[in-house]
Amino acid sequence: MPDGTIVPEYFVVELPLTVCAMAVTDKNEVVMVRQYRHPVEAAILEIPGGFVDAGEDPMVAVARELLEETGFEFSNIDYVGKVAANPGVLNNYTQLFLATGGKKISGQTLDHQEDIEVLLIPIEEVRTMLQRNEFVQALHVCCMMYAFQKLDAAATH
Repeated sequence: MPDGTIVPEYFVVELPLTVCAMAVTDKNEVVMVRQYRHPVEAAILEIPGGFVDAGEDPMVAVARELLEETGFEFSNIDYVGKVAANPGVLNNYTQLFLATGGKKISGQTLDHQEDIEVLLIPIEEVRTMLQRNEFVQALHVCCMMYAFQKLDAAATH
C-alpha cells in the first residue's frame, strides 16, 4: 500500500495492454462482431479489438485487429481514450480508438479458437442500441461513447 502496509494475500490478474475501436465504414456503418464469451456463457455483440503484442504500437495493433477480425482496413484511426476494466483485480489498460473510412479488403484471419461473425449496422442504429443499454462489454461501451463524442464534436465544427 502507499503507506507501507503489507497486504498478505492479494490476487492480481496480469494482462497485456488491449485495444478496441468503434470502426465506421465509408458507408457510415459500424463494423460489429458477435462472438461467444465463455465467462458470461453468451454470444455477445462487440466492437473489434484484442491484445497488443509485445513491442507493438497500440495504433498498429488496433489496425491489425480490425483487419484480422473483420477484413476491413480504415483510412483514419484516432485515439479517443484509455480505461482500466477493473483496477481492483486487473493490471492492464485498454486504449480506445475511432476508426473511419473503412473498406473491406480481405477475408478474416482468425486465431484457431476464434469464431467471429461480422455485422454491419448503420451508425445511428448503433447509437440507439447504446442508449438502450444493448451492449454488455463495458470497455466497448466506453469506446463507443468516446467515439460518438468525437464524431459529434467534429460535426459541429
